[in-house]
Amino acid sequence: MNKRKPKGLEGELVYLSPVSSEDANLYYDELFDPEARKLTGTKVLFTFDQVVQYLKDRSMSSTSVLCFIVLQKNDEIIGDIALQDIDTTNRSGGIRISINKHNHQGRGYGTEALKLMLDYGFGQLNLHRIELTVYDYNERAIHVYEKVGFKVEGRLRDALYYDHAYHDTIFMSILEDEFRQLYKQT
Repeated sequence: MNKRKPKGLEGELVYLSPVSSEDANLYYDELFDPEARKLTGTKVLFTFDQVVQYLKDRSMSSTSVLCFIVLQKNDEIIGDIALQDIDTTNRSGGIRISINKHNHQGRGYGTEALKLMLDYGFGQLNLHRIELTVYDYNERAIHVYEKVGFKVEGRLRDALYYDHAYHDTIFMSILEDEFRQLYKQT
């Protein structure tokens, strides 16, 4: 896990490194962390071949950017983040993030990774709107998203059935001018 990755987007705490099909073993291993699966609402058990195909598809796609989140201090991969469903006509896309180990949560890594990817989406990809979904039981993520500048747009009641209970799906988004105002970028 400590194999050095190329630094695509850099912050003080983390850097984002593009995921390629050669990273299938690393990516596959991270898909089975029980807490990360619950926080992302993942129910499907993926095969290794499915992961390889997913990564091949993403590396050739113009509608998504998938990166590992890597610690600056020791090059440890702690999760992944993606801009996906990029629509250049409407200048919009979705974002998702997963910090895979509990001991790496609550340390500012996810916040910085989100800011790096949002800056890339608004600054380099010329997006106007970036959205996400989060489940109501993931209060820590909701707090981080609001802190970064996302606003709640709506809620689907009882939309996810997970672990013998129904949960709401919350829709959030941030617009480019909101991001630039918060982070003083032109």
